[in-house]
Amino acid sequence: MLKDKVKQYGTSYGMEIYSDTELVALMTGVSEDAAQDIDMEYPLMNSSIKGVGAHTVMVMEAINEYARRKYEHLDESVLTVHSPEDAYRYTHGKLEHEPKEHFCVILLDTKNHILGFREVSVGSLSASIVHPREVMVEAVKAHAASVILVHNHPSGDPTPSREDTEITEHLVKAGKVLCIPVLDHIIVGLGKFFSFKGKGLIG
Repeated sequence: MLKDKVKQYGTSYGMEIYSDTELVALMTGVSEDAAQDIDMEYPLMNSSIKGVGAHTVMVMEAINEYARRKYEHLDESVLTVHSPEDAYRYTHGKLEHEPKEHFCVILLDTKNHILGFREVSVGSLSASIVHPREVMVEAVKAHAASVILVHNHPSGDPTPSREDTEITEHLVKAGKVLCIPVLDHIIVGLGKFFSFKGKGLIG
């Protein structure tokens, strides 16, 4: 149970040890059973769930607004991605100083206008952490025509690792299956970046 987990571990190992459902329960104060059905992206859709009243919906809206403000320093002057430099310029202000690896996705329409920016996972990258389902579900929700993958290297060196290359290949294949192409994968370093497309590693 979450209550026992909190009592035993608290924040000793960071919040990464809690599942998405457990995090929702902690943030909103609802039961774990109710938290399983909550859609944090659309708070007003949750009012029919038992234990979710007007105050809880307001809490969810407040959490979403705080998260929006956290990402406010994305370069919103970049409205359309024409090149790897545009993708880097749009995201580096958020990612280049993060102490952990953040794997994110830029969602694009048919004309490469930016529809949104979503964080998929936090922590050292591995195929088990960055699953195609978690990336592509964001694209499907936003009705995106294509996506650009972005993550940072806290070391400041954007040179891709073997895991970075494997994850990119994995997600490119998934995008082809769903007809949502992965246009590029940008690795953000300190004042510099690596583009898989720019290096000819994505067709």
